[in-house]
Amino acid sequence: PFKGSVSLKCFALTFKKDMQSVCVSVNADLESQFKAFREKAAAAMPGSDWSPIQVTKGLPPERADIVIVGGGVMGWSVAYWLKKKEKVRDGVRVLVVEKDPTYSQASSVLSCGGIRQQFSLKENILLSLASADFLKNINDHLGVVNEDPVDLQFNHSGYLFLASPDVAPIMEENYTIQRDLGAKVILLSPTQLKDRFPWINTDGIALASYGLENEGWFDPWTLLNAFRCKAMSMGVYQCFGEVTGFRCSSQKAETTDGDFVNIKRIKYVDVRMPNSLEYQPVECAVVVNAAGASSGKIADMLGIGHGPKQTMAGIPLPVEPRKRFVYVVHCPDGPGLECPFLIDYSGFYLRREGLGGNYITGMSPEETEEPDVSNLDVDHDFFHDKVWPLLCHRLPPFECLKVSGAWAGYYDYNTFDQNAIVGTHPLVNNMFFVTGFSGHGLQQSPAVGRAVVELILDGGFQTIDLSAFDFKRILYHEPILERNIV
Repeated sequence: PFKGSVSLKCFALTFKKDMQSVCVSVNADLESQFKAFREKAAAAMPGSDWSPIQVTKGLPPERADIVIVGGGVMGWSVAYWLKKKEKVRDGVRVLVVEKDPTYSQASSVLSCGGIRQQFSLKENILLSLASADFLKNINDHLGVVNEDPVDLQFNHSGYLFLASPDVAPIMEENYTIQRDLGAKVILLSPTQLKDRFPWINTDGIALASYGLENEGWFDPWTLLNAFRCKAMSMGVYQCFGEVTGFRCSSQKAETTDGDFVNIKRIKYVDVRMPNSLEYQPVECAVVVNAAGASSGKIADMLGIGHGPKQTMAGIPLPVEPRKRFVYVVHCPDGPGLECPFLIDYSGFYLRREGLGGNYITGMSPEETEEPDVSNLDVDHDFFHDKVWPLLCHRLPPFECLKVSGAWAGYYDYNTFDQNAIVGTHPLVNNMFFVTGFSGHGLQQSPAVGRAVVELILDGGFQTIDLSAFDFKRILYHEPILERNIV
């Protein structure tokens, strides 16, 4: 077919070029496949958000083993510990649902960020001790590969409680319990208090209690975001939406008194997308109610408390939002770096906020003066009428100050006994409560999250026994009172 050696040579050259072209094409295709594989493998490393399960962006998955209602620090702590205890990646599929994408009204980030062991209840002391240890070693727990280390800005300046003659004996009892459980706390007489903190007016003070270790304050947003980023790197799903209802199965059961009750089991959680009528039902096995100030509303959706009064079905979850104001003041003659987190027996608190003579202060109102919770507006008259007179009496340098800012946030306030509610409801056997902390949830979130996961996965508490915080105490009308509520 070829005429002469010239034609044959031309064929050979053409064939060689064609083969080179084919090889280049094949190699290029192979390299693109390798590149895609390497990118996928890198994405599957810890710290990525890759998952083999296809999820529509913005929508929750159709199924999850555990749905956590509330993406505050408590919800993300539970999510982290669930993944921490799983044996295989995505062995437990966890979804966190948060209704506020901006976190602008989240109690976690609007708190003062304090942590202390100066409580009266053993459970609260142990929780805060364990959480303080977690926070001091936070990068061992919440560090993410290829991300910057977590900087909590943990300030170890301690808490300083001031007691009047009436409550000094209670302070001594609390001190004994705290020391027995390992808290590093000392008692100070008025003279010792004045020597250590000369800017305090000691009139009316009989005794003071000061935390030497594991107490102070940190940045709340950093902790929340650290839990969130770590949990998501471990495979937790996040969805911004609002839980609007539940779909349950039920069966009748007879009590020892011969009464019949309906036992519910949640099958689906309905999640509505932000600014939309669209919603996604999520099939699940377990629901964790970590909705904070909204947790009572979530329980109400299940009919908890809708039964006849004085019956098991008629007792609601006693958690409601309570608004608290935080004021930022500038006082050039204030105590500066020597300032601990001070709690006066009159009710006001004060701590340093950064440098440059800035402080934050506030106090809880009387029960009859609780502010409107329909918004987060700040009542500035409350500072001038209630807080400032007490503040400048106890701390004379604060007679000269300027209010430079203020904000408000919600407590998940337990109206029954101002303590946590941790565990299940007897009539809804697959919803776990983790709520009602009444102002000290942030500081206890690392240890509480672990305890709740022990309850879910192990069937009981393994590290710190929180059975005293079970919902049953509300049914039996047996409050457990914490004497150091701020």
